[in-house]
Amino acid sequence: MMYFTKRFLLNVLLLTCISSLNGQIGGRYAYEFLALPSSARITALGGSVISVLDEDQNLAYSNPALLNPKMNHRISFNYNWHLEDIKNGYISYARTFEKLNLTTHAAIDYISYGDFVRADETGKQIGTFEGGETAIVLGVAKTYQERLNYGMNLKFIFSNLDGYKSFGLAADIGMNYTNENGDFNISAVIKNVGTEVTSYIDEKYAAPLDIQIGLSKRLKHLPFRFSIIAHELQQWKIRYDDPSRKETTNIFGEVTEDSKFSQEIDNFFRHFIFSGEFLIGKNDGLKLRVGYNHLRRKELSVTQFQSLAGFSLGFGLSVKGIVIDYGVGYHHIAGAANHLSISTNLGRFFKKV
Repeated sequence: MMYFTKRFLLNVLLLTCISSLNGQIGGRYAYEFLALPSSARITALGGSVISVLDEDQNLAYSNPALLNPKMNHRISFNYNWHLEDIKNGYISYARTFEKLNLTTHAAIDYISYGDFVRADETGKQIGTFEGGETAIVLGVAKTYQERLNYGMNLKFIFSNLDGYKSFGLAADIGMNYTNENGDFNISAVIKNVGTEVTSYIDEKYAAPLDIQIGLSKRLKHLPFRFSIIAHELQQWKIRYDDPSRKETTNIFGEVTEDSKFSQEIDNFFRHFIFSGEFLIGKNDGLKLRVGYNHLRRKELSVTQFQSLAGFSLGFGLSVKGIVIDYGVGYHHIAGAANHLSISTNLGRFFKKV
C-alpha cells in the first residue's frame, strides 16, 4: 500500500510538471465532461465547490473528502440542459457505515452529445450517428480526529462516438479541514488523475487534471457563506494571448496596449472562482446563490458585445425534506446552461434502510 501511494504521488507530480510547461489548458485531455458541475448548486456557485461541509452529497463529486454522516441515505437526481442539444445528468446515493467511520457514495455521470450528420467523402448526407460518455463513480471518506476529512473517488469511464469506443480510469483525492464551530472550511483536492486505457486511436490522452484549493466561511452576524476556489493550479500560465485583445480602450476613448503587469493580473484571477450563498429561514430552508468564474468570462465573452459570461445564479428550496435546486451558468451570448437538482433522504421514507 505504501509503495502504491508513493508511486501515485510521483505520477501526480510528474503530470503537474509536464502541464506547467504549456500555457494552454484546452484540447489536451480526454473525457472533458468530467469537469462539468454535477449539480445545480455547483452550477450556481461558479462551477466548483470543494469546501462546504453539509448534507449535499453531490459535493462529493467535486471533493470526496466532503462525504460525511449527514449525507447518509441521501439520493439525488440532477439534469443539466446544456448548450444546443447536449444533455448531461448525474445520479448519486450516499451511505454511512458508522462502525467503520466511513461515508461512501456511488454515482453515475453521463453526457449525450446528440445526433451528428453522417456524410460520405463527397459530402452527401447518408444518415446520423450519436456520441456520448458515462462515468461510474465510487467514493469513500473517513474522519481523522474530528476536524480532518480525507477521501477518494474512483471513476470508471466509458466513451463512444459512432463505432469508436474508449475506456478510462481516473481518481480524485481530497482533504478538508473544518474548525471547531463548523463555520470555516479549507480544502484541497487533486481531480481526475487518470488516463485512457483503450482509446479511439493509438494515442492515449489523460483525464482533465485539475488541482484545487478552496475555503468557505459562514459569517457570524449575517446569513451568508462565501467561498473562494483556486483552480487549475497544476499550471500557472492559463491566459491565452489573443492578438485581437492586445489593446484596450479607456474611459477617455484612448487606445492603449495591455501592459505585462495587466496580463499577469488577468492570468492570476483566471485561477479563481468566487461565490456566495444567502442562507435564509429556519434550517436554511431557502438559499440564494451567485458565482463568478473569471476564466470562463475571459475565454467565452465576445469583445464587441456585453454579456453575463462567467456569472452564475441560482437558488435552493427545502420543502418537507425534499430539496429542489436550480442554477444557471452563463457561458456565452449564444446561451446558458440550466441545471435542476432534486434530492431527499430515503431514511425518512424507509426507516429500516
